[in-house]
Amino acid sequence: MDASRRELTEQVLAAEQDERRRIALFLHDGPVQSLAGVALLLDAATDFVRRGESGRAVEIMEKALIRTRTTIGELRDLSFNLEPVVLRDHGLTSAVTALAQEKGMEHGIEVDLAVAAAEVLGERAQAALYQIVREALEGAIRRGPPKTFAVNVTQGAEGSLDVLITDDAPSERRRRSIEVLEERARTLGAALTVEQEDSGSTMRLVIPVYAGSE
Repeated sequence: MDASRRELTEQVLAAEQDERRRIALFLHDGPVQSLAGVALLLDAATDFVRRGESGRAVEIMEKALIRTRTTIGELRDLSFNLEPVVLRDHGLTSAVTALAQEKGMEHGIEVDLAVAAAEVLGERAQAALYQIVREALEGAIRRGPPKTFAVNVTQGAEGSLDVLITDDAPSERRRRSIEVLEERARTLGAALTVEQEDSGSTMRLVIPVYAGSE
């Protein structure tokens, strides 16, 4: 058991490092670059003000304002994706339902959810499973979007949880997308398999019983 625990700890640390790397890359390539552009725009606007060209200054400041609002939206989305408030306050079922309703209405997706069995998981495990569902749904939207998306969580052998995620998006998942899901599954010590067909994809996740006590 000690060896298994050490291996799980190493997997969790590796997955967390990968997650930090993804966040750092997103911040560098997204909000940081955007704010650098805002600073350049404001420098230009300041210069026009000093030269008495207020019309040009206002025009540039309006562009800076638009870019700033876009950046705020990106950071708000990042914050929500890291840990949505509804997940912390109301649990996995409510968080997944809110996510599915939002994306379903936005993209016209029929969503079927049965995730109440996963409420036995601990807080960290629920957060990891939420991220897997979110990644699976967003990946399906990028490929399709799908007409249907379903998540079914049931009790498996020896108290494990069996998670089945299906969609009918037409094209195959990119390998990088699957790697992201595999990294998240490692935080749960879970086994992940992905089957892809012309009619869509099926993901199976088996979460061991000890994940419920974390």
